[in-house]
Amino acid sequence: MMESILKNIGILEFEEHFDTEEKCLEYLADEKWKEGFVCRKCGHTNFCKGKKPHSRRCTRCKTEESATANTIFHKCKFPLTEAFKITYLVCHNPEISTSKISEKLDLRQMTCWKFKKKIMECIDSRGDINLFEKANLKKNLIGE
Repeated sequence: MMESILKNIGILEFEEHFDTEEKCLEYLADEKWKEGFVCRKCGHTNFCKGKKPHSRRCTRCKTEESATANTIFHKCKFPLTEAFKITYLVCHNPEISTSKISEKLDLRQMTCWKFKKKIMECIDSRGDINLFEKANLKKNLIGE
């Protein structure tokens, strides 16, 4: 999902795009339902606006689904803006330590470790992205 936005964007530009919860939720909702809404409970495709920002509510069974539901950001206990930054940092440098992320974002190291683990599991489950190969290729190209 975020792969396209992460490819050719610098950290400053990234932070401009995702500097508020609203912008993060809007992006997630747009990506999540870009091919249309389908209720996970009953399969209905009609919806109305949910109670929470950028959530959708099925008009048949009344089930509400947030933009973060069933994504790596589901039940995230810290600001979505910080979760997006961690995702950016990990996708650009999979070998970044969680203590470095913690230092940069002023979050607990264990929080960063757990979220990085979630990101890496998501990437591994996809199978079509090999961040370590990309990171090594980048290092070889720029001589690190």
